[in-house]
Amino acid sequence: MYTPASTAPSGHGFESSVSLSGAHTDEDVTPGEIAVGVIIGRASEYFDFFVFGIACVLVFPGLLFPQMARLDGTLMAFAIFSLAFVARPVGTALSMAIQRRWGRGTKLTIALFLLGSSTAGMAFLPSYADAGLTAIAAIVILRIGQGLGMGGSWDGLPSLLAMSAPKERRGWFSMVGQLGAPVGFILAAGLFAYLHSSLTPAEFLSYGWRYPFFVAFAINVVALFARLRLVVGQSYAERLQELELQPVSVRHVLRDEGGNVVLGAFAALASFALFHLATVFPLSWIAMYSEQAIGDVLQIQIIGAILAAGAIVFSGWLADRIGRRNLLGTMALLIGLFSFVTPWLLGAGEVGNNLFLLTSFVLLGLSYGQASGTVTSNFSPKYRYTGAALSADLAWLLGAGFAPLVALGLSAKFGLGAVSLYLLSGAICTLLALRINRLIEQKE
Repeated sequence: MYTPASTAPSGHGFESSVSLSGAHTDEDVTPGEIAVGVIIGRASEYFDFFVFGIACVLVFPGLLFPQMARLDGTLMAFAIFSLAFVARPVGTALSMAIQRRWGRGTKLTIALFLLGSSTAGMAFLPSYADAGLTAIAAIVILRIGQGLGMGGSWDGLPSLLAMSAPKERRGWFSMVGQLGAPVGFILAAGLFAYLHSSLTPAEFLSYGWRYPFFVAFAINVVALFARLRLVVGQSYAERLQELELQPVSVRHVLRDEGGNVVLGAFAALASFALFHLATVFPLSWIAMYSEQAIGDVLQIQIIGAILAAGAIVFSGWLADRIGRRNLLGTMALLIGLFSFVTPWLLGAGEVGNNLFLLTSFVLLGLSYGQASGTVTSNFSPKYRYTGAALSADLAWLLGAGFAPLVALGLSAKFGLGAVSLYLLSGAICTLLALRINRLIEQKE
C-alpha cells in the first residue's frame, strides 16, 4: 500500500523518501525519482518542438520557400508547424490502443523513437533548390511524425505525481511536469543562439542549423531510458493500477465524458494561447519588423525562460495557498489585461520588445505551472488517464498550435491589435470554463 507523502515534513519538496510500495524493494520509486523522470521526459519533448519553432523563423522560409517573400515563407513554415498539433490527438488515440494491447513500455518506446527519429530526420532535409516540392513534402511528413510521437508520449507520470501528493501540496507537485517547457526552450534557444553567433550566415544556413536536430535524437534516447525505468517497474505499475490510471478507448471517453474533455481544454486556454506568443511568434515579428539582432532576442528569451521556470515553481507554492483554480482564474485575468498593452510593447522598439518578452514569460510560468489537469478531477476514475491526455491535446490544438500562424498573419495585415484579441479570447475562454466547472460542482 502506498505511504502518503504527507508523512514527510512540510517544505522538503521532492526529497521525500516515500516509495510507491509499502515494502522496500529494488523497484521502489520515490516521488523525487518520478519528478526527475517527468522533467527529463517533458524537456526532451519541448526541446524537439522548440527547435522546430525557432527553425520556422530562422531557417525554413529561405530553405524551403525561397521563391516567396519572407513574410509569406514564414507563414508557410508556421502552417507546417501547426500540423503536429493536428496530428497529436490521433497519436494519442493510436497509442492508447497500442498500450492496451502491448503495454506502456512498448507504447512509450514507439512514441519516443518516432518523435526522435522525425526530429533527427529534419537534419537531413534538402533545400527547395535541390529537391523542389519533395523537400516540402518531407518536412510535412516529418512534422506529422513529431505530432504522432508527442501524442503517444503520454505516460501518466504527472497524474501519478499529483494524485500521490497530499491534498495540501498538490499544486506544488503538479507544477513539476511543466518545468520541462522552460528547460527545453533554454536548451533549444541557447543552442541556436550559439550557432547563429558563431557561424557566418552562409555557414549557419548551409549546415549550422542542422546540429540542434541531431542533438534532439540524443536527448530523446536519454529521456526514453529515464522514463522506461519508471514505467516498467512493478511498484509504478501497481500504483497506476491502484489509481485506475489505465488507457481506455478514445471513442468511449468522447462518448461518455466528451464535455469534460472540452472543459478541461478550455480551462487551460489562456496559458496555451500565451505559450507560443511568448516564444515563437515574437521571434518572427522582431526578426521582420525590428532592427534588434536575432542573437540578442534569443538571449532575452533565455533569460525570460529562466524567469518562467522560477514562476512555475512559485505557482506551486501559491496554488497550495489560494487554490489551483483560483490561481488559474487570476492569471487569466492578468493575461487578459496584458493583452491590451501587447501592441504598445511590441511597437516600442528594443526596450518594448524586451519588456514584452520578459513579462510574457513570467505570466506564462505562473499560469502554465498549474494549467495541467486543473479540472481533470471531473473525469470518473476510469476515464481520467485518457481524458487528461485528450484535454491537453485539445488545449494545444486550440490555444497554441495555430498561434504563430494566426498572430503573425493577422498582425501583418491588420496590426498588432490581432495579438491582443488572440490573447484576450484565450483568457475569456479560461474564465468561462472555470465558471462553468464551478456551477457543475455546485449542482453536484
